[in-house]
Amino acid sequence: MTEPQMNGPTTAVHAAETPLGGNFVAAPDLPPIAQGPAPTPPACTESAGSWCDQIYRLTHNDWLASSAEWLVAKPLNILLILVIAFVVRWLARRVINRLTSGNGIKTPAILRPLRERAPAGLSALNSERRRQRARTIGSVLKSITSFVVFGLAFVLILGELGIQLGPIIASAGILGVALGFGAQNLVKDFLSGMFMMLEDQYGVGDWVDLGEASGTVEAIGLRVTTLRDVGGTVWYVRNGEVIRVGNSSQGFAVAVVDLPVSYEADVEQATRLLAAVAEEATSDDSIAQHVLEPPEVLGVEQVSAESLTLRLTVKVRPGQQWRVQRVLRGRIMAALEDAGFEPPMARLFGTGPQGGSSTAQQGDA
Repeated sequence: MTEPQMNGPTTAVHAAETPLGGNFVAAPDLPPIAQGPAPTPPACTESAGSWCDQIYRLTHNDWLASSAEWLVAKPLNILLILVIAFVVRWLARRVINRLTSGNGIKTPAILRPLRERAPAGLSALNSERRRQRARTIGSVLKSITSFVVFGLAFVLILGELGIQLGPIIASAGILGVALGFGAQNLVKDFLSGMFMMLEDQYGVGDWVDLGEASGTVEAIGLRVTTLRDVGGTVWYVRNGEVIRVGNSSQGFAVAVVDLPVSYEADVEQATRLLAAVAEEATSDDSIAQHVLEPPEVLGVEQVSAESLTLRLTVKVRPGQQWRVQRVLRGRIMAALEDAGFEPPMARLFGTGPQGGSSTAQQGDA
């Protein structure tokens, strides 16, 4: 059997493996399929062990590999920064709590390097004074620690996100200046309160004179000090408005007793009587525990048109000067009258507003 002739170029044929009607059918030999160039991995895979290289090895996806830095690395870095910030803040606050804690007897550790003007004797007021002082200082330290730690964490997070810090810092500076002008009184109050605490200018239980208000300190805050005067009125004084402080409860106090006597009185005899009565009175159980030194008669303190004034002083415990003064004044006045010393004329005939005696004015009326 002759093979059929085909016009045109000769085409290579090969026998098919499946017979058809006893004859093999010739099939054309197809050319191989052309394959494109092999995919090029992203440039970030050149760094072996990087997130990009690892993601590309796992997925062979260019987009995932190129975005691995933003999808995996940066979130993990930000999470690590936040975790470290919270851990550091927790540790710092724990240390501050240990330094500021203390019972009524033991002084908090944070106060030991600082000067304390409270009386040496322990009492409930002194314990409360120490606790409140330590608590306020601890609150300031905690706020400063939180501000510093989270401020640094915020800056590091911005750096991870690739945000330029220069414009932000400039804007923050302008905003800080604006807030400083608007809240300068508040900042002044806080700074004054902090220095009052650090210097221990006064504490809970102290009797202080702040100028416009005077009384016993009931509470001290960073912004406001609370006083209660002898009439029971509560005064709230801003710390920034306190220019000078007179504290009658630090270290020791002096009980000053001024006693008027008439011009006809024997000053030397009156002085000896004052010394003897004061010595006896200060030995009394009611005030003896508050007296630190023996009484001292200073002599004639003042000469007026009506009388001579003799002065007696006693060094006592802080805050007890008024009690000692009342006891001494009552004892000495009774002793002077028993000894025959006549009171000055001003005690019997008060001067009226027009210069005449009150007795004469009552007679005219």
